Amino acid sequence: MNWQALSTAGVKTLYPVHRMHGVILLLLLLFTLLLGMGNSLHSRMLWVGEQTWPNYYLLNPDATEPTCNRTMDVEAEVQKRIDAYEPDPDDLFSSPPNAASIRESLERNLALCGEKYQMYAENQKHATAALSVFKTVEQGFASFLLENIELTKFLFIAMFAMAAAISALDADHIALRLPRNRAEWRLSQGVQLVINGLMVFSLLSYVGKLETSPGSEDNIVLQNAWAAVFGLFMVINLARFINVPERMKAGSLKASSGLVLPLYCAMGLIAMSYFFFVDGYSSGLAIYFGMMTNLSSMFINIGLYVLVGMALKQTRIPELLLNIIKPFHLPAPLLASVMIFATAFPTAFTGASGIFILAVGGVVYDELRRAGAGRQLSLATTAMSGSLGVVLNPCLLIVVVAALNKEVTTTEMYGWGFWVFMMSATLFSIIVCKTQGNWKPRPAPGAFREALKELRPLAPYAAVAIGVVLAIWIILGLGFNEYSAPMIMPLVILALVYLDANKDSRDDGQSRSQAFWSRSTAAASDAAVHIGALLALIGFSICLGGILERSDIVHALFPEDLTSPWIAMLVIVIMLTIIGMVMDPFGAVVLVSATIAQPAIQLGIDPLHFWIVCLVAFELGYLSPPVALNHLLTRQVVGETEVLAAERTGSFWHRYERLLLPLAVMVPTLLISAFVPMLFYAL
Repeated sequence: MNWQALSTAGVKTLYPVHRMHGVILLLLLLFTLLLGMGNSLHSRMLWVGEQTWPNYYLLNPDATEPTCNRTMDVEAEVQKRIDAYEPDPDDLFSSPPNAASIRESLERNLALCGEKYQMYAENQKHATAALSVFKTVEQGFASFLLENIELTKFLFIAMFAMAAAISALDADHIALRLPRNRAEWRLSQGVQLVINGLMVFSLLSYVGKLETSPGSEDNIVLQNAWAAVFGLFMVINLARFINVPERMKAGSLKASSGLVLPLYCAMGLIAMSYFFFVDGYSSGLAIYFGMMTNLSSMFINIGLYVLVGMALKQTRIPELLLNIIKPFHLPAPLLASVMIFATAFPTAFTGASGIFILAVGGVVYDELRRAGAGRQLSLATTAMSGSLGVVLNPCLLIVVVAALNKEVTTTEMYGWGFWVFMMSATLFSIIVCKTQGNWKPRPAPGAFREALKELRPLAPYAAVAIGVVLAIWIILGLGFNEYSAPMIMPLVILALVYLDANKDSRDDGQSRSQAFWSRSTAAASDAAVHIGALLALIGFSICLGGILERSDIVHALFPEDLTSPWIAMLVIVIMLTIIGMVMDPFGAVVLVSATIAQPAIQLGIDPLHFWIVCLVAFELGYLSPPVALNHLLTRQVVGETEVLAAERTGSFWHRYERLLLPLAVMVPTLLISAFVPMLFYAL
């Protein structure tokens, strides 16, 4: 794919558009979005009811008149009960009733009866048709929410099934390189077929164990649903194994052919080998992959963020933002530095680094090349543009950390994360300007005025975004924060897509509604590919992490006689970086929370410090070989041709700058973040 194609007008996609699949996935995501907002909507309905009808919670339009006697003569009733008393000759402790006690009880009942009549009168006073209709709708909605608490899990399975099926059909699962001949194609599809078959076997093995456990009916349904999903993947793999695309030329396998295997397959093979042959735990894959179901809301949020990123690519917003700095004619090194600072905050709003690269990476690469940057620097900056923002508000990764670990809060982590970001971004700027030279800006006269003019086209977008956020706050009482961002951002970005579909940016003969629908479904189609590939990687990352949890590796790394927090931190830095190299960050957070976090904290490492180090280590990990996930995603958006054409001349640094520059920035950042704070609490 040519990187310049990403800057063209109209609908922009990275993959073939599956319009029908895009429509279904878009509707699925929007339904889960509305379901996620259900509690806020119900709370708002209760608030409206209370404001419209005082004591709304107590009002019942279907109330019937009480049957108790509110005109009872208490004294007469007391006397009547005393007169009715007859001693029991067989009861040694029989005694006449106490008049005072009877009187107190009757007076209490009489007061309660009066309250019932008063409530009934109040009901009658407000018992209008409007109250009846509103109460019916409100209670019906509340019942729907209560009865469908488990529905989110099945929606997640459906989302995963559709998205991963599209990834399998298009052969777009994340791998170190693409197949280059028919033999490599069949190797990739054959191994996927085996892994998916092993997953079905593990799931059915788990179902067999559950059938002997009472009360496991709901879990059995979930496991059978997963088995059906992976069975579908097997059918797709078998079909793709037999029907090799015509573009694939004849060829044979080479030593490097193993690189075409999707990363999730490598993880699945390692995990299954351990569970089957070492641990004797055939249900291991099913149980650990099933952890995604228990955290289905979190992973649905990832899908929503991917949709946000892909929909952002369907607008002119990235280009309009870059137009602000164009009048300054920044040299390539300084432009790269500005890109790192400017793209960190959008990265936080798209939830994770990879999503931002897929959405805007092509535009970033495009502008750097136009400014005269070499391919190596452009590739490095594009890869890092989607990494430094993961410690900023409202990034989903920190929300996941805080949800799984009660020792830290999002406020604390965002606060310290900002300073970590400033340190790493500043270090990037210093290194780039030092190694590239020619970094001093030479703006033309009036550049600042021209930049201000470029803000005007962005004003409508800002107004619409603020309007949507305010409307949601007014209607639902839902403020914008790190917890509500996954629900609000999709609505904001869809409104911006509609605004962007004006006559200047749509095809001839298209109405705004048609352009909006075309772009939305195209965004959902692209999102489907990435959701499927990303969630498959996360799921099998968790399975791979199961080895760490079930083996004695953690005990070996943190033996009982280890008392030095400094040595523990050194072990943690190395281990977290290795985990970040081979695992998706979301799956890695789940793994670290279950295995490493508590032993580290017990050795005296501050919980907030531990998790900041963890996030920085993950940043370093997915910029580091052998996997280097951000570099793989950069390759997807700029094209393999551009990566292969990167300069191989000059010094060692300039020949491998796309790999060395991220390491030169993130290694010192990690070491400073890990050991400097310990000077203040671990001496």
